[in-house]
Amino acid sequence: MTQARHPDEPLPGQAGKGPERVLRSLGPGLVTGAADDDPSGIATYSQVGAQFGFGLAWTMLFSFPLMAVIQAISARIGCVTGVGIAQNLRRHYSPWLLRGVVLLLVIANVINLGADIGAMAAALGLLIGGPERLYAVLFGVACILLETFLSYARYAAILKWATLSLFTYVAVVFAVHVPWDQALYGTLVPHLTFKADQAMAVVAVLGTTISPYLFFWQAGQEVEELHRRHVKPLCIAPREAGPELARIRTDTLVGMGISNAIALCIIFATAATLHANGVTEIQTSSQAAEALRPIAGVFTFAIFALGIVATGMLAVPVLAGSAAYGVSELFGWREGLDRRLREAKAFYATIAVATLGGVALNFTSIDPIKALYWSAVVNGLLAAPLMAVMMIIAMNPRIMGRLTLPRPMFLVGWLATFVMALASIAFLVW
Repeated sequence: MTQARHPDEPLPGQAGKGPERVLRSLGPGLVTGAADDDPSGIATYSQVGAQFGFGLAWTMLFSFPLMAVIQAISARIGCVTGVGIAQNLRRHYSPWLLRGVVLLLVIANVINLGADIGAMAAALGLLIGGPERLYAVLFGVACILLETFLSYARYAAILKWATLSLFTYVAVVFAVHVPWDQALYGTLVPHLTFKADQAMAVVAVLGTTISPYLFFWQAGQEVEELHRRHVKPLCIAPREAGPELARIRTDTLVGMGISNAIALCIIFATAATLHANGVTEIQTSSQAAEALRPIAGVFTFAIFALGIVATGMLAVPVLAGSAAYGVSELFGWREGLDRRLREAKAFYATIAVATLGGVALNFTSIDPIKALYWSAVVNGLLAAPLMAVMMIIAMNPRIMGRLTLPRPMFLVGWLATFVMALASIAFLVW
C-alpha cells in the first residue's frame, strides 16, 4: 500500500539541491531579508557594536530561526490563500482588528521611511556635500517612480540584484582589523548581564530584525509571484504545495541568513573600530559612517556610507509597498506591483503618499531619533499581536485547508511570538 504524501513534501523529480536550484528559488524572501538591513537597522547594529563591542553578537544567531520561521509563515499565508495578511484578516476576523493593525503599520512605516530617507540624504551629503533636504526629496521621488512605472518582473529583478549592495558591509569587515577570536566568542557564547542598557539593546535588535512591515511585504510578494507565474493559490492546487513550499523555505532561509550575516558584519566592524577606540554612542547610521572616517580611514568610511544609500534604495520601496498592501486590502482596492498605474491608482497613490510623508518628516522640527524611537514602540506593540494572529490564520483549516503549519513551524512560530511579546513588555517597562 502506498503511503500518502504529506502536502509539504516535494513531488518526485522536483526535490534536490544545487546552486542553480537555490538561485531559482530566491525572490521575495531574499528581498525581504535585505530590506531588513535598512539605514535604521544599520544604526541599531552600529550602536550595539559601538556600545557593547562583540558582547551582543550572539543575538544574530538567536534571532535567525525566529525571524526565518515567522517570515516563512507570512509567505506561506500569501502563497496558500492567494491574498495578503490584511485581506485574510478582512475575510475571517473582526473589522476593528484589521483597522487597528493597518493604522499602526502605516504610522510606523511612515516614521521609518522618514528616518531611512533622512539617513540616505545625510550619507550622500557626507560623501559629496550639498543640500541634504534636496537629496531627501530626490531619493523619495526616485523610489516612487521606480515602484510605479517599472513592470513588476523588471522591478523584482532590480530589487533582487540590489541585495548585492549589502555586501559592502562584508568589505568593511575585511577593511578593518577584527580580532576574530573575540568576535567568534561573542557570536557563539551568549553573555547577558540583565542590566537595563544591555536588555534594551537586545530588545532593539529583536525589534529591528522582526518587524511587521516585513510580514506584509513578503506575503504580498508571494501573491504577486502567483500572478506573475500564472499559478493558482495552493488552497486551490494543493498538489503543487511540495515544490512551492520548498521554494519558500529555501528563499526565506537564504534571505534571512544573509540579512543576519550582514547585521553581524556591521556589529563586527563597529566593535573593532568605534568600540575599540572609545566611541560608544551612535544614534544614526550616518553618524556611524562619519565616526569611522578618522578611525578606519576614508575608504572604509566611503564604503559604509555608500552602503547606507544603497540599502535605503532597497528598503524605502519595501516600507512604502507594505503600507500600500495593508491599506489596499483594508479598503478592498485593486492592488499589486504587477498592475499598471491606471489599474491600481489607489494602491500606487498610497505608495506615493507614504513615501512623501517620510520625506516631509525631514522638513519638520521633529527629532528623527525620537521619531525612530516611537516607530520602534509602535512596531514592538504591533509585532507580537500580529504574529499571534498570523499563527491563528496559519493553523486554521478553513483558511489554509490541508496546508496548516507542520509541528516544527508551529512550535518555533509561537516561540518567536512569545519572545517578541516579552521584548515589547521590556521596551515599555525600561
